[in-house]
This record gives sequence, structure tokens and C-alpha cells, in this order.
Amino acid sequence: MRDTREDRLAGSGPLAGRRVLVTRPHGQASRLSTALAEQGAIPIEVPAIRIEPPESWADLDAAIARGGYDWVVFTSVNGVAAFFERLGVAHRDASWFAGSKVAAIGPETARTLARAGVSASLVPDEYVAEALVACIADERDLTGARILLPRADIAREALQEGLRVAGAIVHSVVAYRTAPEIASPELVAKLRAGQIDVVTFTSASTVRAVVQMLGGDPTPLTQPAIACIGPITAATAAGLGLRVNVVAERYTIPGLVDALIGYFGVSAPAERR
Repeated sequence: MRDTREDRLAGSGPLAGRRVLVTRPHGQASRLSTALAEQGAIPIEVPAIRIEPPESWADLDAAIARGGYDWVVFTSVNGVAAFFERLGVAHRDASWFAGSKVAAIGPETARTLARAGVSASLVPDEYVAEALVACIADERDLTGARILLPRADIAREALQEGLRVAGAIVHSVVAYRTAPEIASPELVAKLRAGQIDVVTFTSASTVRAVVQMLGGDPTPLTQPAIACIGPITAATAAGLGLRVNVVAERYTIPGLVDALIGYFGVSAPAERR
């Protein structure tokens, strides 16, 4: 656990001194931690999940070898990273996407694609599967369209089912797995001692993993404010018995930080529990 609660590191700003738990996986937590620290918060990084390769690369490699898709749809930066890793293994590059349209679930995924040399043709205004389906369907009649969906092993079915209902032929392949991290006794102790002011969740899997770390008992999460990056994550939290205090209006890291600033700016201390 990386704990930067020392007074010398506490900054000034609208979140000054707030101890915020960041549950994103290793390698992805820094963007949220940095954004929080810029607003005076004290980020405490405890990865709740880790990203692992699929049990086999066979399906993804076969999809890359097949090619010729009308659309390739990415729903996370992890999917982009895994896809380009296997493109490299196949001695292919961004030119593989020639003739295909590319959709990204949100701006962070689109930026990751851009860094790899691929411009997303479509990014919905609302960064959820249902909005992505609607935007792709608005582009053209999807009857018979071949769509490749590299995804997580535990991804929601809403995207592929929505595309299929619209008439598309969806090739859904597992590009990576999401696994819970090992439970942190120190995290449990800090939560029980009231040493964390906010717990942030950026995916449904991080919610489930933290509750699992707590042995399935969400009671230690009743003291800190619970902040979720969007409605899907918030619904998962509520379904596990958590009281969600903050839901970002823009389902992005900056949107989550802005939502926290708004929450602590208008809430009296007694209202934050």
C-alpha cells in the first residue's frame, strides 16, 4: 500500500487533506492519484484488481489473422494494450485496421488508440455500452456487419447483445482477464479506523474486489464517502449494499475528480456519511 498521508505531502485545494483510496490496478492508478493530488487530496493506492492475459491467446490471434472486420470496438485501455501486443506478435501494425472503422468506449481508450497510431472513428458522448451500440447503429445499417469486440473475461453482455439485436455478426474474444488482488490487512485496518475519507471505484470489478478483500462484509465501507466513475459502477456498489455518495456526470478520471470537488464543496461534514 502506498500511503502518502504525511502532512508535508498534503497540498492545498478543494480536496485538501482528503484521504482518498485509489483502487485502480498497478500501472493505471497514477493518473487518478495525480489528478487528486493536484486538488490537494492525499491519494492512497491499493490496487483492487490486476490485469492478466487470457487463458489462451488462440481466439484473439485467430481474429487478427482473419481481419477484414467492418468495425473493431474497444471498451478499455486494457483491451487496446492486449490487442496491440498480439498485433506485434503477428508482425503487424496499425495498418491492420485499414478498411475497418474503430470505436472507443471513451476518450481515455481513444487516446490510447491514438498513441498506437489508430484514430477512433466514433466515441459516444456517454461512455457506456448502450450508448456505444446506439452510436454505431446510427452510422449505418448493421445487418450483416462483422464486428470484432476484444474484451475482458467478465465484461457485461450489453454491448455484444445490443449489436447482435441490431443485426451485426459479433466476434467477441477475451483479450484479458480481471482478477482480484490479494486482500490487504492494512486496508481493512485503515477503513475500520476511519483513516480513509473517500473510496473511489472506476469499474464494477474494483467494487466487487474490494468487498471481497473485506471478506464479503461491506460494513467498513460505511464510514468513507463512496465515489463511482459512472452509473454501472454505482449500480454494482449499491447492489453490494454500499451507499454511493458521488457518481461522476462525465465517466472519466477528470469527471470523477470534478464530482468529488462538487460533493465536498456543498456537503456539510455530517452529510458525508
